[in-house]
Amino acid sequence: MLVKSVGVMAGAVLVAVAVRESGLLRGESSGTPAQAGRPDAASTERPVRRLIGDGSTADTGPQPSQPTPRRLAPGQRPPQFVVFSWDGAGEDSARLFSKFLDLGRRHNAAQTFFLSGLYALPEAGKHHYRPPGRERGASDIGYLRTADVRRTLAQVRRAWLEGHEIGTHFNGHFCGPGGVGTWTPAQWRSEIRQARWFVKNWKTTTGWKSLPPLPFDYDREMVGGRTPCLEGSANAREAAREMGFRYDSSGVGTQVWPGRRAGLWDLPLQQVPLPGRGFEVLSMDYNYLANQGGSGGNAARGRQMHESLMRGFERAYDGNRAPLIIGNHFEQWNGGVYMDAVEDVMRDTCGREEVRCVSFRQLVDWLDVQDPAVLAELRGLDVGVRPAAWPGGAGPISG
Repeated sequence: MLVKSVGVMAGAVLVAVAVRESGLLRGESSGTPAQAGRPDAASTERPVRRLIGDGSTADTGPQPSQPTPRRLAPGQRPPQFVVFSWDGAGEDSARLFSKFLDLGRRHNAAQTFFLSGLYALPEAGKHHYRPPGRERGASDIGYLRTADVRRTLAQVRRAWLEGHEIGTHFNGHFCGPGGVGTWTPAQWRSEIRQARWFVKNWKTTTGWKSLPPLPFDYDREMVGGRTPCLEGSANAREAAREMGFRYDSSGVGTQVWPGRRAGLWDLPLQQVPLPGRGFEVLSMDYNYLANQGGSGGNAARGRQMHESLMRGFERAYDGNRAPLIIGNHFEQWNGGVYMDAVEDVMRDTCGREEVRCVSFRQLVDWLDVQDPAVLAELRGLDVGVRPAAWPGGAGPISG
């Protein structure tokens, strides 16, 4: 078994991940899978049932464009879920948040946007942030410009109205020695409370009293997140479970069906094949950047990421149908080729038969209604393995 060290955004923290070989199988559909949400609702005003706090958020009723999860019958092949998720999720001058909302609408892809709480807080109000173990207002990511905070709030509003999920990437993004990996559950609870407070009180911190509220209750909407650099997740999960979270996406895993860990659904980034190299790489843009080195031009790097994610997709689609988890940042590394690769993967997967491009929240809604015995059978399938009961026979075979 080969072992490769790969970097985890954003502190280039190295984690050892094992490579496993697995193959591809293909079969036809059996039964009707659960339908995914269609994020095509117009971003229109919704009647406010109840303003919350200072009026920055409001209860406007159930979120639009959400699917109704359905239980699989025993032996029925599940849909192929694909989750596109974004760490930070701010709208700056590059306009990538709005771009991927447009792409999600075009390709029928609901997505998860892990909003950094500080992206709802202008720098002039940074004294409101009290990071554990740091001076007031300290942050290892930059505060957005005031105009970008306003644009970010507009896109968060649009995203929710169009059926996407607003999770959390927490706040100050402290990685490495003395960072989030050292935090206690109590410190994580403080970080979570503050991430919610910044979203629920942006009218107070910005003074923009005339703008409409965000159309959701963030105490109920924030049900999952991803920790900075994937660090500190054990204590973060303990705090998150106590504060109403349903899942965590801070781990490192393989392409197998998820289970519960410490009371939350564990939905990690995954190891997928890296073409032309003898190892696998985590399914996140930063990890491609960290592992590609200086060889090849930018276009080649983008093609390699696209092919890598598509190999991971095909391995699951033709095999055990484990959900494919893809992590990203709104970035322009190497000329934006990783953003291009994600766009191409969305185009090449979300329209396929039996594929459902969903948010993490929609995925756990589906997992929650399944027969535990059926899920246990799915979790027993190794990477690339399809059970004999599904059309096409048992596997794997080498791809």
